[in-house]
Amino acid sequence: MGPQILSRSLIEKLASPTASEPSKEMKTSSIVLVTGATGGVGRRVVDILRKKGLPVRALVRNKEKARTMFGPDVDLIVADITKDDTLAPEYFKGVRRVINAVSVIVGPKEGDTPDRAKYSQGIKFFEPEIKGDSPEKVEYIGIQNLISAIKNSVGLQDGKLLFGFRGNLSGKLVWGALDDVVMGGVSESTFQVDPTGNEYGGPSGLFKGVVSTANNGGFTSIRTKNFSVPEDLSAYDGIELRLKGDGRRYKLILRTSADWDTVGYTASFDTVKEQWHTIKIPFSSLRPVFRARTAVDAPPFDPSNIISLQLMYSKFEYDGKLNPTFVEGPFQLPLSSIRAYINEPITPRFVHVSSAGVTRPDRPGLDLSKQPPAVRLNKELGFILTYKLKGEDLIRESGIPYAIIRPCALTEEPAGADLIFDQGDNITGKISREEVARICIAALESPHACGKTFEVWHLLYHFPCFLSCFYFLPEYPFAEVSSTPIRSSFWIMVLSVYGRGLCCPISI
Repeated sequence: MGPQILSRSLIEKLASPTASEPSKEMKTSSIVLVTGATGGVGRRVVDILRKKGLPVRALVRNKEKARTMFGPDVDLIVADITKDDTLAPEYFKGVRRVINAVSVIVGPKEGDTPDRAKYSQGIKFFEPEIKGDSPEKVEYIGIQNLISAIKNSVGLQDGKLLFGFRGNLSGKLVWGALDDVVMGGVSESTFQVDPTGNEYGGPSGLFKGVVSTANNGGFTSIRTKNFSVPEDLSAYDGIELRLKGDGRRYKLILRTSADWDTVGYTASFDTVKEQWHTIKIPFSSLRPVFRARTAVDAPPFDPSNIISLQLMYSKFEYDGKLNPTFVEGPFQLPLSSIRAYINEPITPRFVHVSSAGVTRPDRPGLDLSKQPPAVRLNKELGFILTYKLKGEDLIRESGIPYAIIRPCALTEEPAGADLIFDQGDNITGKISREEVARICIAALESPHACGKTFEVWHLLYHFPCFLSCFYFLPEYPFAEVSSTPIRSSFWIMVLSVYGRGLCCPISI
């Protein structure tokens, strides 16, 4: 995907007549956590989310300050991301998306006003220094702690592997046979590991057995031992099986009770003979079943409390219906993985506000005289940009669906200027905190922003004058974002949020 598509996607979100309304996915995605919620960007993010009518939880260090700022209606967490023991698991229950606006505190050496007016204005230069916790503690250790705290709540882009052969995960699930012998039948099954059974010649699981209708039987199954800690899959949309089919219909059963003979939330699935393929079973398709009968009075399926998994091959469907593919005799179903998945298109679950310039301090041949103060003073400011980049790398490596926004110098100017989005960490300029807050929320709703790191600033002139603005653009070649290669084509996207001109790529 080209950067132009990302830029257009974000601008469409910002410029949409319904921009003040949450998307369908956001409406159903539960709580948005805002960290750094009392800062210049964070408080604006909270305000915009509230105006959209979305449930917000704000992570703050100073409860009194936050209550004065937001009033009594905002759900507050009093915690500090630099202290992992303050990030209690219950604080993140129900959180599906996170906007992180935490940043190390920088201020003028000469001092500032109580409302930090000198720092916030972002235009006039004051000799800076770090106030409070170090960049390493906030931008690196803090991000590490935050990722650990939210990972289970927001989910992983590639899904959560429940069964498979990556590392030692294969030993995590203990399977046992549960066949019709419990009702007097004679069918039998087992679960084995085939060392070369998967589609690439590696190990796979194998559900196999012999099914018989003798003595009114007709089913076999394998079921996991009850999990010692329930699996919370509420961040996901369903279960995905990778298997080699035999043309028959099977059942997947998820149980939310530790009792042995209880309701199972069930879905049938058909397989393709002699082909490896992926079966996706949405949680919304599960029906509560007890002994092959729909349990009409059962509670809704709770994906946050899964106790066991079961695979079944049965003559019986539900409510007296029969499995149309059922055949007595031997069967086998190779299975390479079971994982929870997120529906596509996947949008960012973690939007992080970083800073332009993070890759520049160690860039060879850079003329520091043309760079912003943070680049020139990186060492004096406790390696602020170095640790911001390390924090970004943690996010990119976490597996969480993310977007990383690198704004240029932040100001208190109003939103509404024409925006430039770029990649490669070359641009300088400024942008209002209000605009960054709006971009954060637009990114949450854009699948094109997922997995992207990008810079943004606004033009000093409106679109008809954009040619005269080119002298603001640096001439450095596109670089890499840490170890992640960035598209190397030279481009700039000049975009007007409110329709003042065309949205078009400009070659430079």
